[in-house]
Amino acid sequence: MARKNPFANVLSTSEPTVDTRALDYATKGATRSLLNSIDEMASQADQLLAGETIIEIDPNLIDDSFAKDRVALDGDDYAEEFQRVLDAVRERGQDTPVLVRPHPGLSGRYMLVFGHLRRRAAAQLGRKVRAVIKEMTDRDHVIAQGQENNSRANTSFIEKAIFAAEIVSRKFDDDNSTVMAALGADKSTLSKMLAVASLPAPLLKSIGRARRVGRDRWYEIKLLLEKPGNLDRAVSFTALPSTAELGSDERFDALVVHLKSSSKTSKPRSAGTKASWSPADGLLAGEATGDGKKFTLALKAKGADARAFGDYLTEHLDRFYEEFRQRNDRQQNGE
Repeated sequence: MARKNPFANVLSTSEPTVDTRALDYATKGATRSLLNSIDEMASQADQLLAGETIIEIDPNLIDDSFAKDRVALDGDDYAEEFQRVLDAVRERGQDTPVLVRPHPGLSGRYMLVFGHLRRRAAAQLGRKVRAVIKEMTDRDHVIAQGQENNSRANTSFIEKAIFAAEIVSRKFDDDNSTVMAALGADKSTLSKMLAVASLPAPLLKSIGRARRVGRDRWYEIKLLLEKPGNLDRAVSFTALPSTAELGSDERFDALVVHLKSSSKTSKPRSAGTKASWSPADGLLAGEATGDGKKFTLALKAKGADARAFGDYLTEHLDRFYEEFRQRNDRQQNGE
């Protein structure tokens, strides 16, 4: 039995409408999955292309999606993956078309919905890119883009988090139903995605896509970076040539180790100062300790009543404190 296409509104030539099956996820609770399986997500993304007219377009006429979903696509983190796509396109052509929409702001141009590496491979080989063109709203665009990424399982957690933050910033809705539909994420996962995506963009870029690093470890580093001084330490550490030479996953691991070791070797708190006192008759002995925020005086008796002297001090603390303030005022005034 054929699966129902959740993007029927995208495929239709009539006015686009909201996909109620996909967006119903948000109203039925975070514990219910948007889709039954990753295989079904792949099938639904593929149905956007099935049976549609494929044309060839100059890749230079296709602009990136308005919603960022990749970290350093042209960097080392994607080098191996891109090489595989490039070799495949060179040897047997482009098997699967990309999905584009007419550019919403530029006549005669297109905006990519999905197919980053295929478009880039075609451009590098000097070929036209095979594409399906669909009219769609921004909302349909991000849902299609997010579900295709999930179905391919090659987008890392941090890339999905950045994509989620991009969708939320567009304010498609008040309950985040669009981003949850696009990512198949519940409210708890989305909350952690947005928390991680709020880290400074230069730091995220320096770490990279970290493909093998999942939600919990990214949230761990988010909490580590909230400790005083750790953000500056992280920026300095990732800027080191020795760190930059590592792969993205290794950079992440090294940064976690660095931040944890930095907190262990942080400067210990001062133990404070100690002072001893004893009257001329030697009947009492006192020891005072202080660290700037706390002062303790301990009395021991040597033939006298330490408790009685302590009570006397307590009864006259107001007078002693007033004398102390007056003396400080005279010193500040140069008297």
